[in-house]
Amino acid sequence: MDLKSGYPFWAVSNGLMQAFPPLASDHRCDVAVLGGGITGALIADELAQHGFDVAVLEQRDIGWGSTAASTALLQYEIDTHMVDLAKRYGEDDAALAYLACAGAIDQLREVAAPWRDVGFARNKSLYYASRHRDVRPMEEEHALRVRHGLEVELLSADRVREDYGFEAAAALLSTQAAQVDPYRLTHRLLQRLHRQGTAVFDRTRVIDLHTTSRGVTLRTVTGFSVRAAHLVVAAGYASQHWLRQNVARNRSSYAVISDPLPDEQLGFLRDTLLWETARPYLYARSTADGRLLLGGEDDAVDIPAKRDARVEKKARTLLKRLHHLFPEWEVTPAFSWAGTFAETTDGLPFFGPHTQWGPRVHFAMAYGGNGITYSMLGAGLLRALIERRKHPLWPLFSFERLER
Repeated sequence: MDLKSGYPFWAVSNGLMQAFPPLASDHRCDVAVLGGGITGALIADELAQHGFDVAVLEQRDIGWGSTAASTALLQYEIDTHMVDLAKRYGEDDAALAYLACAGAIDQLREVAAPWRDVGFARNKSLYYASRHRDVRPMEEEHALRVRHGLEVELLSADRVREDYGFEAAAALLSTQAAQVDPYRLTHRLLQRLHRQGTAVFDRTRVIDLHTTSRGVTLRTVTGFSVRAAHLVVAAGYASQHWLRQNVARNRSSYAVISDPLPDEQLGFLRDTLLWETARPYLYARSTADGRLLLGGEDDAVDIPAKRDARVEKKARTLLKRLHHLFPEWEVTPAFSWAGTFAETTDGLPFFGPHTQWGPRVHFAMAYGGNGITYSMLGAGLLRALIERRKHPLWPLFSFERLER
């Protein structure tokens, strides 16, 4: 299935950075990773750097699926507020999830550090109240985060107006956020792994899995097989193809990016991610080359042709919403696009085995608005499971929580 529409900026600006060979013979390894996007790359890197013989298989070109369409806002905030997560799973688990995501930003910085060209930058995050009725929940959210040691400041309407130049009833300001070029980071990680001896196969479509007590065999459409002790399914929303149980719903999100803008026009967006309480929410950030990137207008459409037809209209809506906040801004759009993603009912990801396949098949479903942050956490969680070690996030991020 086509995962994106229009002209995703990362794919346009970077092009096809490198083609890896397709699988052309049978292969053996410790861990096979099915999916060559940012999630698969982070997991493969974590495993390979800790001594596992890894093979990555991608049915398209590397990074050419949802990764190329991602707007890559790296945040600790989960789509489900900490207050609501606490009501559902308890305050301790809610705090565990939020604090882990905050720590993942630092982990991603370390992962991206070897390359100056992946667009990684630390940011602030400004989360503003779209409506006056959102202020009270925001105050409760602020109090709970502060109680658990997260550095976040509650801003009044006057403070938002004075410091940021737009009208909002209130806002939460945090410093634990970042941004990255996800497509380029994916390629840099897998290029390094390939040089180090890790097998990376693109244009390799897996059509069948067979599990035993000792391992997993993957069969490709061309008739070759990969035998591995463990399999990690990191194929984005397409991972649901391998499960009979419906664990998430597909959504499409839309984005538009401007021509390069002068620093004085970007203003606070040079180092701050902007997003809102309304659902679906508008979000904005800048890029390393001074462009303004807007995203949002999510809907339930996941049929490529219908999604394609909506891209330009959605882009115009995003620009109108920006103009409502900043009437004086003149923004010329350069590219617009859409991508299909998946989201869970509680905003949390799924990592680990499912009873349908047994303990040798691990899923990496980093679903939600902060999928890259989840992927970083999932890399460590899955390594712990494969090494038969306990991990504090396992109960909360596993399929077992569906039974709570």
